[in-house]
Amino acid sequence: MKPRKFTLKRPPRSPQKRVRIIKVPKVSIKKEELRKGIFILPALFTCGNLSLGILSIISSIDGDFIRAAWFLIGALACDILDGRIARLTNSTSLFGMQLDSLSDLASFGIAPAVMMYMLVLNTMENIGIAIAALFVICSAMRLARFNVLSQSGEMHKHFVGLPTPASAGVIISFVLSYELIGLKETSLNFKTIPVLMEIIPSFFKIMPIVMVVLSFLMVSNIPYHSFKKMKLSKVKTIELLAIVIVLIILIVVYPQNIIFIIFSVYAVSGLLFYLPRIIMERKNKQKAQPKEAEDNDV
Repeated sequence: MKPRKFTLKRPPRSPQKRVRIIKVPKVSIKKEELRKGIFILPALFTCGNLSLGILSIISSIDGDFIRAAWFLIGALACDILDGRIARLTNSTSLFGMQLDSLSDLASFGIAPAVMMYMLVLNTMENIGIAIAALFVICSAMRLARFNVLSQSGEMHKHFVGLPTPASAGVIISFVLSYELIGLKETSLNFKTIPVLMEIIPSFFKIMPIVMVVLSFLMVSNIPYHSFKKMKLSKVKTIELLAIVIVLIILIVVYPQNIIFIIFSVYAVSGLLFYLPRIIMERKNKQKAQPKEAEDNDV
């Protein structure tokens, strides 16, 4: 008998399973949350500005003008900080700009007008109401023009017209200085400048005219220096550093009076630089006209 041949059959290979690699999109939750926090941070300061403006209006109605003025000083600080934080964190937005403008209208347009009406203008009846309304209207127009220029990309290195917080600053610092006159314990101490305190009562009498002038300065085309891009952390000259140190010391020693001087000088500075330029331009035009006439005759 022949031996049988046995063939070993290999077991069938199981088909290889293809593994599909699914790419899961990376979700940066932490970055998104941080981004939302950055947008919220400047908005909180803007809302603080608005809240302090409302508190100032309530204090003015109650007749507590010192508290009303200090509330607006806090609103000024919030207005400076929200812009700085938004630029540092690169979180500027159209929503933030509109919210900032509405807050500025309440804190630096309506609140100072109500404060001055309750303190000075209420004795002038309808004229006082008209001056207060003019200040609010010009503040709104100034803020609206600023928004239009910023959206159209026509922003300049300087402000066009007196900024609304600066015009309110003149009124706020005046109220703080004026209220010191009635306090005997502070009228002659280190917190007041005697020469300025003698001028304050006269300034009180012309305050309606000052408000009208401030209103027209806000809607004017007079250029005012902008400090937004100024970095105090990088002082280029020793003289500028010395001026900043002296200014800080003066504000600490004479807080109300120095704040009044700073805002008043800033409001007048636009006129001091703008009027000579207009005069020079008119003189140049007058000189150019005879030359053109001679050329035409020839």
